[in-house]
Amino acid sequence: MDPEKEILAVDDVPVNLYLLHALLTPQGYRMREAASLSEARAMLAERLPDLILLDIFLPDGNGLDLARELRKDAATRHIPVVAISAGTSDPRDALAAGCVAFFPKPLQTGRLLEKVKEILD
Repeated sequence: MDPEKEILAVDDVPVNLYLLHALLTPQGYRMREAASLSEARAMLAERLPDLILLDIFLPDGNGLDLARELRKDAATRHIPVVAISAGTSDPRDALAAGCVAFFPKPLQTGRLLEKVKEILD
């Protein structure tokens, strides 16, 4: 595992960000957290992560819109995006938006960790 790999987690629920942080930092990944699409966009403008864990339903819009934006931009289309949702989202919508995977909430942390390792290692 490359200790320099960075993950941007985007979720408006603080406990979800805490869970992702607690799951992934012991594995050696660096974490940045955003609570909204606007905050995520600002972070992406500063520095590009190696992976994005993206909630779909956010207070300032739909996370899949951000996934689509990333796929259209040559500078960001290479970044894998994993969609996460507690709502009634159809996983096919996430894949159509360019996400590499979809995980429903509550998260099965073991499966998510396996997928992150598969993508980043």
